[in-house]
Amino acid sequence: MKRLFPARPSAISPNPRMPATSDDLFAFLDGLGIAHRTVSHPPLFTVEQSRALRGQIAGGHTKNLFLKDKKDRLFLVVAVEDAPIALKSLHRVLDASGRFSFGSAELLRAVLGVEPGSVTPFSAINDPERRVTVVLDAAMMAHETLNFHPLVNTMTTAIARGDLIRFLEATGHGPRIIAVSGAPGEPADGPA
Repeated sequence: MKRLFPARPSAISPNPRMPATSDDLFAFLDGLGIAHRTVSHPPLFTVEQSRALRGQIAGGHTKNLFLKDKKDRLFLVVAVEDAPIALKSLHRVLDASGRFSFGSAELLRAVLGVEPGSVTPFSAINDPERRVTVVLDAAMMAHETLNFHPLVNTMTTAIARGDLIRFLEATGHGPRIIAVSGAPGEPADGPA
């Protein structure tokens, strides 16, 4: 059965109270004409666990940090998996209000509709209110192909870097592309 999609998909989830599923995400990408390839695997919760898939999945592998500043502004920082990120000074780089803390699991579910361990820029599909600022590390964008969980941690989806930007813009989350990794003079901290 062939699906017809509008030139610019507007409906994200069939039920606005329910977060989008992986199938909803794939349909949204298809509607935008964005090529994507997905590999299924056992659940992965950490960067360390995902390193076992390196032979099967080419491209840049990533980590995603769901952060909150002192004024409750939300940020999703996306970088390559081994990028050193100095959380103690990141708020200055991003012009946030005070140091960052990690957003709670409850806030993550409420705003981005995903569980811990499944954080991904694809979760912007679940934020129609645009509460989250998406930040893509400039070093990550050197990779032609990038890999992310498609809203669940039992799959990894590969997408071209330009198509990631197209997807984010289609959800109303035009990303900030800025160097957030490798800040000199300060050790990286926080989970990988």
